[in-house]
Amino acid sequence: MPEQPGRDTTQHHSAKGRKLYSRLGFSKGYNVPLFVILAGAMLGFCLAKLPSLDVANQWSKAAAPGQWYWFQHGIYRIGITLHLLTVIPAGILMVWQFVPAIRHRAILFHRINGYTVIVLLLLSNTGALMIVRRAFGGDLSTQGAVGVLVIATTTGLFMAYYNIKKLQIEQHRAWMLRTMLYFGTIITTRLIMIISAQILSKIGSYYVTTTCGELLSMRSVEYVGTKYPACLGANATTVEEQLVPVLVFFGSNIEEIGASLKAPFGMSLWIAIFLHGVGVEIYLALTPREAQRLRQVSYERQLEAGYPNPGSAGLVIENFGDADQWCAANVSQKEQRDVNTNE
Repeated sequence: MPEQPGRDTTQHHSAKGRKLYSRLGFSKGYNVPLFVILAGAMLGFCLAKLPSLDVANQWSKAAAPGQWYWFQHGIYRIGITLHLLTVIPAGILMVWQFVPAIRHRAILFHRINGYTVIVLLLLSNTGALMIVRRAFGGDLSTQGAVGVLVIATTTGLFMAYYNIKKLQIEQHRAWMLRTMLYFGTIITTRLIMIISAQILSKIGSYYVTTTCGELLSMRSVEYVGTKYPACLGANATTVEEQLVPVLVFFGSNIEEIGASLKAPFGMSLWIAIFLHGVGVEIYLALTPREAQRLRQVSYERQLEAGYPNPGSAGLVIENFGDADQWCAANVSQKEQRDVNTNE
């Protein structure tokens, strides 16, 4: 008897929880914590970065030490401005694309918002390519990781767009999930980078080459000349390009803090790409019923729209590989072939 009130309270809270997430359009409880964690992280990160839209006054002060030296003028200034002005709003807007209630009840908003996000993300990729040579040192590992990320996200956006135009909804869902998780790697990258900077600082034997011009943008001429005499001895016409080793140490010296963030950035980005790529594929593999349900919806809409091969009009695996032909629920393979033939 004493346990009954506890059970009633638990059931009450459970019912309230179901009512809350059902209002957002979620039919499966496991999707809610995933949405809160992933979408919440993206939304929180982008909202925190809103001041960075003022590149000259706000981002220049918040950027990693030495970054503003490269991005204050020329093609890099254009690139960082383009990247920030597009990727931050896109990160805020993309969250609403994954709220089921909006997809079901505000279809026009979902479409317009989706097109806006696609355009903004493509522009942000352009800006990223423009600045990658100098972003956190811009070594080859960083350039390679950014290149892979740009290819993956651009391909994902194209696949998602093409499939929704073909009313292949389950493929649209899969590719949008992949693309948004790929874009979210920047958050995980920063976490890994900060942890790695602490570890490398403890080891104490890592160095990063830095130009004297970058050092002079952070420190006085006297300090640079004393601690990095190679800069003082360089020819006056080449002093800014002169390279000197800087200790990787996340301590009190600003140039060493900058070096500690540069050193692990490329590695951190590669690890984040791997984690997000594997993670989204695991999620898609664990939700086959949702994919099947959406494919049935795709079949009905494609059939109504007069598409040939309804249910498989988009970019599905059986159109390219050796997978069995997909059949709609309650439709035999013969009936499916008859529908395809008649079309």
